[in-house]
Amino acid sequence: MGKITSAITAVGGYVPDFVMTNKILESLVDTNDEWITTRTGIKERRILKGEGLGTSFLAIKAAEELIRKRDLDPKEIDMVLVATATPDMMVASTAAYVASEIGATNAFAYDLQAACSSFLYGMSTASSYIESGRYKKVLLIGADKMSSIIDYTDRTTCIIFGDGAGAALFEPNTEGLGLQDEYLRSDGVGRNFLKMDAGGSLMPASEETVKNRKHFIFQDGKSVFKFAVTNMADAAGKIMERNSLTHEDVDWLVPHQANKRIIDATANRMGLEDEKVMMNIQKYGNTTSATLPLLLHDYEKQLKKGDNLVFAAFGGGFTWGSIYLKWAYNS
Repeated sequence: MGKITSAITAVGGYVPDFVMTNKILESLVDTNDEWITTRTGIKERRILKGEGLGTSFLAIKAAEELIRKRDLDPKEIDMVLVATATPDMMVASTAAYVASEIGATNAFAYDLQAACSSFLYGMSTASSYIESGRYKKVLLIGADKMSSIIDYTDRTTCIIFGDGAGAALFEPNTEGLGLQDEYLRSDGVGRNFLKMDAGGSLMPASEETVKNRKHFIFQDGKSVFKFAVTNMADAAGKIMERNSLTHEDVDWLVPHQANKRIIDATANRMGLEDEKVMMNIQKYGNTTSATLPLLLHDYEKQLKKGDNLVFAAFGGGFTWGSIYLKWAYNS
């Protein structure tokens, strides 16, 4: 029996029905379609509407699609990880609720938060559990309801983010497929460039914090862009170098969908042509923890067993990194 590696064996995805176009945003803030498209590549994003619907709703929908497609008995799932920056509520684990709702009654579950790198870090975590030999089926879900923390009078953030969820099932593999290598990093210097000031232990909610709009996400766009464009490209380059991969060896770049210019810079650093770069930012915007699994969901039919995928992400904190994975199945 060969060495156990951790492979993705199924994916699922979900985006809400409501489409917020750049045209709609023009009526809310001082912006326009050309400006948004030129600087970000985004044309529209999906927004979750409805009373009492949070991140768990998105996560459950993505997980249910995966379960249906794979014809999977949820009781076989050993563990559920929900990568998210927008949990349903403080303290109570969103993942625990999701696991119960999808019928994964034999699984333990918890949330993982590394901003836009959450799913990437989750891939490392899920794979470590699988490679240990202790667990056979780990469900990793990336889900965020970013509209819940967006100020739709702030044109620096409201044009970027959308809501969505994607799910991936990790299982043992003995063919040498699955996760091959990872390069993950963080730097606390980024703490003040991308954040939500209030609602945590540093600044608990109060009448003042609500009045001063401190419960919405803040982004210093120039600083974040500068760090992201350098570090995401560097991480992807390092993964290629460490594994002696040329641009010809890489079948797909799976990049976090924050900004088309950052994606292009990463692809250029890797020497990849456009056809090898997964992209859906124009349809969904930045769905934070959901961007990577939604790419896998959208491109699943084009993926072939043995394909070399390089994942790259950058998030608040700062958090960033790259993962090299060999695709394990033909859909």
